[in-house]
Amino acid sequence: MHGMSRSDMYDAPGLFGEPDDLKPLAERMRPRTLDEIVGQQRLLGPGKALRRALEAGRVHSMVLWGPPGCGKTTLALLVARYADADFRAISAVLSGLPEVRKALAEAEANFAQGRRTVLFVDEVHRFNKAQQDAFLPHIERGVIIFIGATTENPSFELNSALLSRCRVHVMEAITADDIVVALKRALDDRERGLGELELEVSDESLRLIAQAADGDVRRALTLLEIASELAEDHRIDESTLTQVLADRTRRFDKGGEQFYDQISALHKSVRSSDPDAAVYWLCRMLDGGVDPLYLARRMTRMAVEDVGLAEPRAWRMALDAWDTYERLGSPEGELGLAQLAIWLAIAPKSNAAYVAYNQARAVVRETGTLEVPMHLRNAPTKLMKGLGYGKGYQYDHDAEGGIALDQQCLPDALDGMTFYEPVERGLELKLREKLQSLREARRKARGR
Repeated sequence: MHGMSRSDMYDAPGLFGEPDDLKPLAERMRPRTLDEIVGQQRLLGPGKALRRALEAGRVHSMVLWGPPGCGKTTLALLVARYADADFRAISAVLSGLPEVRKALAEAEANFAQGRRTVLFVDEVHRFNKAQQDAFLPHIERGVIIFIGATTENPSFELNSALLSRCRVHVMEAITADDIVVALKRALDDRERGLGELELEVSDESLRLIAQAADGDVRRALTLLEIASELAEDHRIDESTLTQVLADRTRRFDKGGEQFYDQISALHKSVRSSDPDAAVYWLCRMLDGGVDPLYLARRMTRMAVEDVGLAEPRAWRMALDAWDTYERLGSPEGELGLAQLAIWLAIAPKSNAAYVAYNQARAVVRETGTLEVPMHLRNAPTKLMKGLGYGKGYQYDHDAEGGIALDQQCLPDALDGMTFYEPVERGLELKLREKLQSLREARRKARGR
């Protein structure tokens, strides 16, 4: 792509000399103007700041953050076109520092001749710190207009130095309605699209394709192209779509932000006692290909952390659901996980034990190695007994009511401190009543 102006590239029969009719439909229908872009009205609608800047030729280095198929590459191409700049693209998946240096050297040569270069870096989040740093001086000097594309949160994946030199533009998944617009445009376009085939396809069929594309315009056009090849008598009907849409998968990145967003949604739906949302997010993750045993482990954590002692049976049920999946496998075992998600959501919630544990751990770190009270120490030898180990210990089973109320168990420096405060829900309501009574009895027995 390098060495070719934006306008020249659009006028050429193909990026590498191939005729247009050999390109996939999605590539042929790539928007040539801002008006042809579907969706992204928040960024590129009439009067929006980014659109005004592009139309005026005032371009800046930027990071485009959004899901696959939302138009990141297309927008980068249009930036170069509106800026009358050369376009150079590299992929962080396929390129290393040698390729980066070569692209930058070409941009330097252009700069020396008075031409600007838009350097598009696809999946920029896959570059390490050294590779990202290589762009910095060239951005600062204006040698390149840097455009990075990423599906991951830039604040986590990109160096702060690079981010400080770029504006981050968040791009959204394309709605089904907007995708339908792109599909109709491809069906009508006789030059670049499928217009010459004069295909018959209902609005409902187009909507099914748009929904199957799951926010990805490129995927929708690919599905339409496959359907056009399978169509009989120039008709894309239900039987055609059955073949084309047989393997529908939703957007899901097992290691990326969508993964963590969805497990967060599942956890928070359980915590919010919303069983409908909980089972929905569980199914979304299963549908996306997540390991069901990972979900079993995470829901066991929810049982311990969020349900806690308000409903101790949830802990056992989580382990049983985990074991059930390991024994049954898919798909039967997934029903056990669904039942667990529903049960956890409905169960009373308490994080009191979780809070108590964290508070106690913090106190341990702050106070260091406090001495065990003498009466609680183990005294297996005569020497230890002689030193006072175990002296004064009260055996609770021999005390009235089975509890030695005046016996101190915390180190002296922490005497009287409390960590566990049961909530007024589920079983912990009864535990709270008992614990309050017990603590009051202890205070009275110890004269406090």
